[in-house]
Amino acid sequence: MTSFEQRVLHTLRGEALLRPGDRVGVAVSGGADSVALLRLLDLLREELGITILVLHFDHCLRGAESDTDAAFVGELARERKLEVIVDRRDVGAEAAKHKWNLEDAARRLRYAFFERVIAERKATRIAVAHTADDQAETVLAHLIRGSGLAGLAGIYPAAGAIVRPLLWCRREELRRYLRDLGQGWREDATNLDVERMRARIRAQLLPLLEREFAPQIGARLGRVARLAREEERFWTAIIDDRFGALVRAREGAFAIAIGDLLAPLQLSGHTFGDSDARHTCAPGEAPVRALTERLIRRLYQRAGGRRQGPTAERVEQVIHLAGESTSGRQVELPGGILVERRFDELIFRRTDARAQHRAADERCNSYEHEVMLPVRGVTAIRVPELKRCFHLKVIDWPDAQRDTEVECVALDADLLRPPLILRNWRPGDAYRPRGGRTAKKLKRLFLEQRIPLEERASWPVLESDGRIVWVRGMPAGDGCCANSGTRAGVVIEEQAL
Repeated sequence: MTSFEQRVLHTLRGEALLRPGDRVGVAVSGGADSVALLRLLDLLREELGITILVLHFDHCLRGAESDTDAAFVGELARERKLEVIVDRRDVGAEAAKHKWNLEDAARRLRYAFFERVIAERKATRIAVAHTADDQAETVLAHLIRGSGLAGLAGIYPAAGAIVRPLLWCRREELRRYLRDLGQGWREDATNLDVERMRARIRAQLLPLLEREFAPQIGARLGRVARLAREEERFWTAIIDDRFGALVRAREGAFAIAIGDLLAPLQLSGHTFGDSDARHTCAPGEAPVRALTERLIRRLYQRAGGRRQGPTAERVEQVIHLAGESTSGRQVELPGGILVERRFDELIFRRTDARAQHRAADERCNSYEHEVMLPVRGVTAIRVPELKRCFHLKVIDWPDAQRDTEVECVALDADLLRPPLILRNWRPGDAYRPRGGRTAKKLKRLFLEQRIPLEERASWPVLESDGRIVWVRGMPAGDGCCANSGTRAGVVIEEQAL
């Protein structure tokens, strides 16, 4: 093993991006970086305790060259005796259809392919070949566009199932490694198209900075990104805490008291935290202004706004609405989000057009499955719409009751009546949970338990002879729950498909 390969192995183990038992889909375009990643992981797979397969996404943007790239990747996989999965999408057509720019469309479709591979359990991790050079280019691109701290964080080493094992490595190191192996690769001519900003940064700006200002600019930008990611993790924890404490979900909208938005954190020694002062202090003077801005962005996204969030100017409009406007005034944000002031609250919600799209999505997520309970044992109900499988276990309750704490969520099999239907929540659904005095609307319970708005339409319930007896994450329905006299209990568990 060469010193470079040992360094890669040491880094992979130190960062724990891949764990023994992982089935890793290696995204291979045919370019030098992805081919080097494949050769390295293929060499180190026994040391790491992983298995690998090859993933290739054909963007259908370069005609015969795209076909040649796919053929090259297929041959490389066969040489290594590796499984290969190829997906093809006309990125240009999709970009025109959805009015996306070409780079955004390519990224959306490529990562949708990766998500399908994970959902279908063909892989547990997806490894992509971003390098330290990619990180430097990303940070510079975000700076040029006027990004804030979140943009300076650049590319993350891990995001969900996506891992980037070579984010520390320079592009030229990988090419040198391939040349030493005698391994060829494909060159993408679009990377040389300097009409694209990313290509200009790569071909012109970074070389200029390295030559005229700082030879180690790539490493320095990578360090800036790492520090920014650490700051982002801190901010994310604070926003999660403040959002949960201050924001109320309300019939498809999210509400926050104006005083809480302008002073989301009380600091000792500042009178700004006093309830009377909160409304009189100018918004720009708030000692926790940055937290207010981030809360607005989180509210926007939770209400269904675009992934990239509102601009600084739009955030300023919301702060002005909170600090200086009167009840009934509104601010429209991109992506179909409306912010309305109602007395001492701000309400973030979708406009009617977005609500119509959501209703269409809810119809697509509708499902209904009849359940046949066995006398004893397990029956499994697959729900593709949720990508989950529900297991209804019929067990001897007197024995189970001694060594389990699931009484509050277990049902009495003898009290259930056919037809048993596992289905999604529907408007108007209500049930009486164990210990409750009256029936409660599930819509109200979702709000109380802060079930995310986007999850409610497909939330699973179990119906017995037309009556709801079980709701995911909530107590069993009173009148059907297991008790001291139960002979056979029904416990419901779920797992990912």
